[in-house]
Amino acid sequence: MSEIPGIKKVLIANRGEIAVRIARTLRSLGIESAAIVHAEDSGSPAAASVDEVCEIKGETPVAAHLDVDQIVGIAKAIGADALHPGYGFLAENAEFAAAVNAAGIRFIGPNPETIRLMGDKIASRRFVAKQGFQLTPSATEEEDPASFRERAEKIGFPLLIKASAGGGGKGMQIVSKASELNASIERAKSEALRYFADDRVYAERYVEHARHVEVQILADGDGNCLHLGERDCSIQRRFQKLIEETPAPNMSSELRNRICDQAVQISKAAGYRSAGTVEFVLAPDGEFYFLEMNTRLQVEHPITEMVTGIDIVEEQIRIAAGQALEFSQSDIRFEGAAIECRVCAENPDEDFRPAVGDLLLVRPPDGPGVRFDSGIAAGQAVTTAFDPMLAKIIVHGTDREDAIEKARRALRDTVILGCTTNASYLERLLGHPEFRAGRVETGFILANARQLAAPELDSDHRAAALAAVALDNRDFRERVEAIPEPYASMGAWRN
Repeated sequence: MSEIPGIKKVLIANRGEIAVRIARTLRSLGIESAAIVHAEDSGSPAAASVDEVCEIKGETPVAAHLDVDQIVGIAKAIGADALHPGYGFLAENAEFAAAVNAAGIRFIGPNPETIRLMGDKIASRRFVAKQGFQLTPSATEEEDPASFRERAEKIGFPLLIKASAGGGGKGMQIVSKASELNASIERAKSEALRYFADDRVYAERYVEHARHVEVQILADGDGNCLHLGERDCSIQRRFQKLIEETPAPNMSSELRNRICDQAVQISKAAGYRSAGTVEFVLAPDGEFYFLEMNTRLQVEHPITEMVTGIDIVEEQIRIAAGQALEFSQSDIRFEGAAIECRVCAENPDEDFRPAVGDLLLVRPPDGPGVRFDSGIAAGQAVTTAFDPMLAKIIVHGTDREDAIEKARRALRDTVILGCTTNASYLERLLGHPEFRAGRVETGFILANARQLAAPELDSDHRAAALAAVALDNRDFRERVEAIPEPYASMGAWRN
């Protein structure tokens, strides 16, 4: 029986590791789970992790996951009491949240009005500016499309073109000079339309050598709003976060308190309810600027769970059910340090070209303080239909150095055969002296590209290393050596 009155069945409107992760919390709460699944994902762990699978169709897998009418229709048909959007896709789409609510189903997230205000990057920047908080200089296209380029140029270069409905690095372009501006705007608009069904963009000053710091927020419907600390997400490649950590390194207590307090003030002013994240750009001189608010669950939420012991998905569900937070700011304790590494299907040796293949073996790391959130399994096909992230390795240590060593060991212990991944690259990144010293910034990967490159390994040694790993694993050997039907049923018969 469900522990949460009014919510007995939840539709997960997402896929991959986040669908598996949400299903895990639903199971612990005694709530029945269902998930939308495209044919591309029919054999995935996400499909196996829920009580009910609901097929979705579309011209492409991404288009199917953006089909509001189809998804809401499924939620109604299966009798779902609530819907969890996960992250990406429709998670920050106000019209989707409104359609869910209009169908008599609880949307596990903020109300549509708040998403329109804070989930929309343009609207949120206007709102935060009115509250008197610092922003980087910016210009929006929709104010006056004809003068957008001119207004953007006046801000000065380098510029950052961003999608208003964006997230996860999608719909973002750095522009270093005026001659690149038009093409960058068009690329950002095209990507934004593809991933978020919304091509509105804006331009803002790109702060060089900055850090990306975000604050996790929880707020209920009774006016209680608090933070769960900050995360440093500066290690990025093309605006895609690769490594996140908490607490942020080399940050004074005074600065940490100011950033976290401002995040709470912004959330309160917006009347926020649910879990959310307020993001800031931290300049080298110590000044920080509001960047955006993510009105959804973040990919990197597990590291906050590691240091606080709070299940953020559970709190989202309880808040959506109308329950108040059962703890206050003073009750929250931060223990140790945590790091998350995003394992992606890509080849770092070939400019991070997306990788594809049929997974032959998936062996996750284990040990104290190690968590492996994934949506992959042996036998599954990895394609370019979706985002390349395969799994997240999350570790908890007594301090930052302990967490770094645990993360490096976990990456070395992770085995994914059949598809190239960035696991070895991440391990090298964690071992870089500048990273270990906490001297991180959003341009870290580009600035240290040569030192992060893989050491030369001739083809013979590479083949031998792969063969040794494969033959050392019993599951892999059994798959390779298995006799196919009908010959397996013939016993000792030989031709």
